[in-house]
Amino acid sequence: MRLRFTAVVLVALLFAITLPVLAQMEMPKPAPELKKLDYFVGTWISEGETKPGPMGAGGKWTVKDHYEWMEGGFFLTGQTEYNGPEGKSKGPFFLGYDTNDKKFTYDSFDSMGEAGHAKGTLDGDTWTYTSDEKMGGQSFKGRYTMKILSPTSYTMKYEMSKDGTNWTTVMEGKATKK
Repeated sequence: MRLRFTAVVLVALLFAITLPVLAQMEMPKPAPELKKLDYFVGTWISEGETKPGPMGAGGKWTVKDHYEWMEGGFFLTGQTEYNGPEGKSKGPFFLGYDTNDKKFTYDSFDSMGEAGHAKGTLDGDTWTYTSDEKMGGQSFKGRYTMKILSPTSYTMKYEMSKDGTNWTTVMEGKATKK
């Protein structure tokens, strides 16, 4: 009984000491750079074409993406629906900002078992995300570029490079906000 009483007193004392410290801690705030992602909030329809090559036979594709802010404002989250030459897929994606690297982040996962991870920058009206990729046992660099045309449209292209210097365009398209 005495042991139980001592344990209760210790827990109460610990709570009394830590509560004021917790009350003084300020909750983290989203990086101001995240506001730049507001552009994407809503539903976008994209159409484009993949060129024949390392990504397959090529052909036309469509994508429907829906973006919204995750509670707390640290990540823009979304769902994508893809329909193209490889088939159909769906999955979540997340856009954020890495304050250590001072770069935007992109992470995606889809129903074809693919996961994408990239870091990006915004220069004027152009977003550029780069990544290290592997396909068919070979490593390469990927570069995804979006050029803002208006508040409701942008063009995009995806390029690949073995050395990070010489780039080959493998996909191009246009997105429109609905």
